[in-house]
Amino acid sequence: MRRVRQLFAVLSILLVLPSLPAAASSTTQVPLCKRPPHGRVACFAIRVDTRSGGRVRHAAGPIGLTPANLRSAYSLPTTRGSGRTVAIVDAYDDPSAERDLAVYRSQFKLPVCSTANGCFRKVDQSGGAHAPAPDPGWAQEISLDLDMASAVCPRCHLLLVEASSSAQANLATAVDTAARLGAVAISNSYGGSDTSDSTWGRHYHHAGVAVTASSGDNGYGVSYPASSRWVTAVGGTSLRPAKTGRGWHETAWSGSGSGCSGSNTAPYQSTSTTQCAHRAVADVAAVADPATGVAVYDSFSFEGTGGWLTFGGTSVASPIIAAVFALAGNTAAVADGSYVWKHHAGGLNDVTSGSNGSCSTARWCTARRGWDGPTGWGTPKGVGAF
Repeated sequence: MRRVRQLFAVLSILLVLPSLPAAASSTTQVPLCKRPPHGRVACFAIRVDTRSGGRVRHAAGPIGLTPANLRSAYSLPTTRGSGRTVAIVDAYDDPSAERDLAVYRSQFKLPVCSTANGCFRKVDQSGGAHAPAPDPGWAQEISLDLDMASAVCPRCHLLLVEASSSAQANLATAVDTAARLGAVAISNSYGGSDTSDSTWGRHYHHAGVAVTASSGDNGYGVSYPASSRWVTAVGGTSLRPAKTGRGWHETAWSGSGSGCSGSNTAPYQSTSTTQCAHRAVADVAAVADPATGVAVYDSFSFEGTGGWLTFGGTSVASPIIAAVFALAGNTAAVADGSYVWKHHAGGLNDVTSGSNGSCSTARWCTARRGWDGPTGWGTPKGVGAF
């Protein structure tokens, strides 16, 4: 009886104690690549970390936009692209690229894409099998790019070309290799300072191949290779579900790179439209805001952040647009960055609100009807503009 009274006494004390608060959680956006030194580029992926008790909290499953979400938002078909190759060009090695890709595709019931069935291929910058040194940041960039190309064109083949380093020279060589190995679209989710096409442009000029490049994550300002006349420059948006006919609401993302190049020209652009005497960025856009990010699977990391992750950045947008080009199947007619300029009418969602900073010419940094810097002519509405 005495023990029973003691037990009730303990329970009474516990009942009047205040409940302990749950460990505070916070969300941070982590750029994967640092600002590059001269002659090098940075990847444009931003990881969203949720921290609890000072540690990164891992998700048990996907958190972020899924393949079904992206296909819904951009009215994309699911049965096109068979046999066409989308190339992903990045720096350094992701040793778990194929294994992680398999997890992502299995999760969303996408067709198997492996070395064994001929759908997936990984090569070094010269097309060989000598993988460069691994890098945790670029490895996550690679997973992001492969997953986005898979989400948009699940029947496409995937070619991963890994440059030896983030030097512009090595990445340019990797782009040449991707074209030589038969890619119809090549995604480049990286950039450095605005540079003249007279230096690197020939590497991004491949007739019959749609070459896309992220416009950058630092708001108003131009980066290369997005400023090349030979590429389709891809800006970024915020994408949220909405009770509208489309089912989605899209605005310019504040981080989307844009502006007027001081180094390059683009004869196919109308100066009266862009108010830029040189090459204006961007041409088109897709989701990039980390706050409306995409789900990605990556298991290779030295930072303890492997598994299901959420990403943003214009690194999301570039492979999406490259895969849309592959879906459309018209890349034989692509000669430079002009295709969307010639075919945008009726085939894009015009993004008319949002800004990425302040600038001397409003349309370079503020979304508006028609062309603007942060979102170009808009985001995919089917494949008609591609």
